[in-house]
Amino acid sequence: MNPLDAYWMPFTMNRAFKAAPRMISRARGHYYTTDDGRELLDGFSGLWTSGLGHCHPKIVAAVQGQVAELDYAMSFQVGHPKVFELANRLTAMAPAGFTQCFFTNSGSEAADTALKIALAYHRACGEGQRTRLIGRERGYHGVNFGGMSVGGIPANRKVFSAALLPGVDHIRHTHSLPDMAFSRGQPSWGAHLADDLERLCALHDGSNIAALIVEPVAGSTGILVPPIGYLQRLRELCDRHGILLIFDEVITAFGRVGAPFAAERFGVTPDIITTAKGITNGVMPMGAVLVRDAIYQALMQRPAHTVELFHGYTYSGHPLAAAAALSTLEVYAEEHTFATARALEPAFEEALHALRDAPHVVDIRNFGLMGGVELAPRAGAPGARGYEVFLKCFEAGVVIRNGGDVLQFSPFLNATPDELAQIFTTVRQALATTA
Repeated sequence: MNPLDAYWMPFTMNRAFKAAPRMISRARGHYYTTDDGRELLDGFSGLWTSGLGHCHPKIVAAVQGQVAELDYAMSFQVGHPKVFELANRLTAMAPAGFTQCFFTNSGSEAADTALKIALAYHRACGEGQRTRLIGRERGYHGVNFGGMSVGGIPANRKVFSAALLPGVDHIRHTHSLPDMAFSRGQPSWGAHLADDLERLCALHDGSNIAALIVEPVAGSTGILVPPIGYLQRLRELCDRHGILLIFDEVITAFGRVGAPFAAERFGVTPDIITTAKGITNGVMPMGAVLVRDAIYQALMQRPAHTVELFHGYTYSGHPLAAAAALSTLEVYAEEHTFATARALEPAFEEALHALRDAPHVVDIRNFGLMGGVELAPRAGAPGARGYEVFLKCFEAGVVIRNGGDVLQFSPFLNATPDELAQIFTTVRQALATTA
């Protein structure tokens, strides 16, 4: 029996992988080491997760110390000090008016939690008819049923379509190659696309809509950057119709766009923010939902002897995750990580857009330290060209990610110019040898 057989891998072509496995055995700083001793430059900083580099000594020490002190504490009617300290730190980083933090274990759980909070809020306010949830085409909000329902990536939805949540609709996505191709940063065209929310308000009546959830920059679908004015327009429309605006910042929070949150970078304040990934630098699974004070206070009107929100997880605010997150936030501050990432953006943009003349490239998109290079699909085999480039880069010593035929880049927040050069030189060479 193949020793790899028992593990059913996520979002992976299992049969192809197990026929030719790519095994990572160690990591340090900006590099992975394979099981056969090869060093690989990580061009995707984990999975959008590890912006400070792998195995940061301060975070490692924090987790090691915590597991010897308190490995687990029940989070129902019992607490531990670090999780309260972490909630205070996170709300202090958030936009003004955010006072509450609910902990989850992943971005998927954070998305479902945010949707449930939105529904509970409207019910507490006497507007229980607000049950409809709005997502966006090509959006990604995890793989639990709530997030998958408001998500808009067809491949994630089609097998499960019969069991998706009812009462969900989607505004159109913002991607238009004829109008936006090779934009640097936010496209100038497309703010009007936000008005598609008005169409759904007319169709369903805005008074029946509970929340709209969007990624400030859509990541997993291929780095779709919001047009100038687009997010501001969504905020205006949500205010007009009494709809809560949820920003899914699982990818964009904690420096990925050069600020603690994309809400700050874009100057748009939502009502709820979901996070994960960079909250612990990927060291421990953790997610969080940040909530404006008015939402929390509405739910606190129930009698004090009753549970205000019937929701939570066994591992909400796990001590090891809390210790990892606190240490991660300290490192961000000590190393001035967000400013460092912001300063790196021009070099990243130049290196990324230098691929414009490479074979098969039809578009390049970027914002912060998020980049996408879209390739023309191979006839009859969409996604095959992107996957081939991923494999060639891996063999050449650089890890990138392909989402179908979109090559995705998420360099470390403290990457060096030489590392950027290595990443994009390797990609150019892979493209040159790909049919």
